Amino acid sequence: MQAGTINTPRAATSSAFSVESRNGRPDFELAAALQKVSPKQQTKAQKTATDFEAMFLNSMFSQMTSGLKGEGPFGDTPGTGVWRSMLTEQYSKNFANAGGVGIARDVYRTLITQQAKTIRTA
Repeated sequence: MQAGTINTPRAATSSAFSVESRNGRPDFELAAALQKVSPKQQTKAQKTATDFEAMFLNSMFSQMTSGLKGEGPFGDTPGTGVWRSMLTEQYSKNFANAGGVGIARDVYRTLITQQAKTIRTA
């Protein structure tokens, strides 16, 4: 195994939103739900889940850096807070788009299964 990779069971595709196993077992509920939900809705759910994870990470990173004093090239100026907020926002977006911490997968699964249940009852 290469350094920096995590060995997780996945389906044949390498997408972060693929039908993965849950607790070592295939996720048949998600696989069935994906067959009922249109590809356009799946893409929208992927974006929504990734955006949600980016928002969560932004909040987490903001709390992590809230106690830092403005040292370095920006010093302790009023602009430091604005710069730091923009930096944490970009960190969180990049982190979420690179795979994040796993929140997006669970949000995506929930969105897809709820949409599939709505389609079934409609």
